[in-house]
Amino acid sequence: MSRGVSCWTHAVRRVWFSSLAFSTLAACFAAEPLDPDRVATVIEALTRLGPEKVEANPKLKEALEKVLEVTRGTPQFVELVRDFKIKNQDPALLEIAAKNPSNSTGAEAARLIVANHNFELLKTALTGANAVKVAEALGNTGRKEIVPLLEPIVVDMKHDVSLRKQAVRSLAQAQEGAAALLRLAKEQKLPDDVKLTAASELNNVRWANIKTEAARLLPLPQGRDAQPLPPISELAKMKGDPVKGAVIYRRDTVGCIRCHQVNGEGIDFGPNLSEIGAKLGKEALYEAILDPSAGISFGYEAWQIELKNGDEAYGLIVSDTADEIAVKTQGGIVERHKKSDIAKREQQKLSIMPAGLQQTMSTQDLVDLVEYLSSLKKAVK
Repeated sequence: MSRGVSCWTHAVRRVWFSSLAFSTLAACFAAEPLDPDRVATVIEALTRLGPEKVEANPKLKEALEKVLEVTRGTPQFVELVRDFKIKNQDPALLEIAAKNPSNSTGAEAARLIVANHNFELLKTALTGANAVKVAEALGNTGRKEIVPLLEPIVVDMKHDVSLRKQAVRSLAQAQEGAAALLRLAKEQKLPDDVKLTAASELNNVRWANIKTEAARLLPLPQGRDAQPLPPISELAKMKGDPVKGAVIYRRDTVGCIRCHQVNGEGIDFGPNLSEIGAKLGKEALYEAILDPSAGISFGYEAWQIELKNGDEAYGLIVSDTADEIAVKTQGGIVERHKKSDIAKREQQKLSIMPAGLQQTMSTQDLVDLVEYLSSLKKAVK
């Protein structure tokens, strides 16, 4: 065994037992390049020491900086920045957010930038080549601080429509952002080319007062027939077109793909639908669409989490340990909250699947959609 490897092993084993280990570990870091194979072990050692001890020791701070260099661009990097309360890594966090706007790592990276109040960096990014992705990542934070960043983009016609539509979608993920969109609609300041996007988003939010007002100010397009649906027993006898149903499934106004996966396509939030046709008959599929809260699947109960700092989280509890809970929010983003930071949590009576989806379709659209879902018998590997 080489002297360098021996030094590493000795330092890592003793780091949490003796103050002498602080200088030993730091000396090892300074003397040789950080071996990528030992990154996890070193991170564990630093984590056991904790932010306060690392911050108080210049050598250990240097060691932490080397770990950051090696892990830059990875989920580990984001976790280190968060856990050690590092404030000077916002540009690196922004890179991660832009590359991973729709997953938990990107959302957490964006949240840390917002928490650091580095709004100038974000404003600049929202005018750059990755503006749409940055806006998406900001939306997945669910933070109210995103409103002053994104609301001006919605109404500024100089921005590309794809960015303005994403700004609408992102704003609708925070209660304050959804309220801002309603205000723009009331004041007739919402541009015509984003109204349908706003209607689709706001008519599906979980805040009842906003949803009610959105139905009045930004009603969704009527179905072609605009007539009461036939009884479920009659609907189940009607013949649909699964090819057309697949198109309807992916419509923005219907939104199935934003919460469900079929053969790997879509967002992993609600139940996977790759084999739903083998599990539910047509009548059960109609019931699930028309009254989603009537039979909530085990493990898909919605929870409202209120934090002591005033923030909130809403979604599925995917992990519940002695110290923290992990909540999967709409969009498939997983947020982790220490239990000591939670003021209240409450299971919701309503399904995470919004009611009223049939109002976005004609009767035949609904029949085609169910025909498509019924055709999904076996997952494609």
